[in-house]
Amino acid sequence: MSSAFNEESGPQPPKVLKTPVEIIATLRQLQQNHDPLMILFKDRGQRFQSYLVEIDRDRNRMALDEIIPTDGERFLRQGEAFNVEAYRDGVRVAWSCEHDVQLGELDGAPCYWAPLPLEVTYHQRRSAYRASLKQTDLVKVVLAGDKLRETFQGHLLDISATGCKLRFAGNLSQQLHNGQVQERLTAQLPFGAVTCAVELRHVQYEEKLDMTFVGTRFYRISGLEQRQIERFVYQLQREARRTEGDGLF
Repeated sequence: MSSAFNEESGPQPPKVLKTPVEIIATLRQLQQNHDPLMILFKDRGQRFQSYLVEIDRDRNRMALDEIIPTDGERFLRQGEAFNVEAYRDGVRVAWSCEHDVQLGELDGAPCYWAPLPLEVTYHQRRSAYRASLKQTDLVKVVLAGDKLRETFQGHLLDISATGCKLRFAGNLSQQLHNGQVQERLTAQLPFGAVTCAVELRHVQYEEKLDMTFVGTRFYRISGLEQRQIERFVYQLQREARRTEGDGLF
């Protein structure tokens, strides 16, 4: 790994975010990237899933989407306390909600309004820095493999020196599976196309979005391809620090 990643060369100890700017910036990432939230009610073993769909900074609250399975909605209505856990770019983000959650509406759809947390645990556990791409600057990709009947065109959502996250329109969960190695992922990076093999680590179809999200790890990558990818990640890292400011997290 090149020196550009030395400062992110290992897992970081957990941090507790306490300032509103840190907390909202972290939650905003979960919202914008549609990362699933795992909800666990205290004294109950069952896990539930939801999504963060809105942040109302003026009223110091956030909106959660419908709870899956729907049994969880009863616990919310009863005012039961719960813990929330999510993962974003290899970072574990977690917080607790001890207060009543209010049933409401957002853009005509039902939601649950919860207070913004006063503290958020932020734990960087991935050993390589992963850079997210802006929605306006997503990189086009084409995924092809010797055992695939067709090629799939999509977009690159984020990338690190060791892997990347992809997005494809439609439901590809029947064609793409965890553990597969696909021989040719071509990404149209700003300074030229890069093609390498990838191992599919996490394939998830989101019905509401009608999109398939695929987490991958680069597979037997050559030195030239590795340098091109590291160059691109470093470029994104510098841009993110320039726009957001050093040391926010």
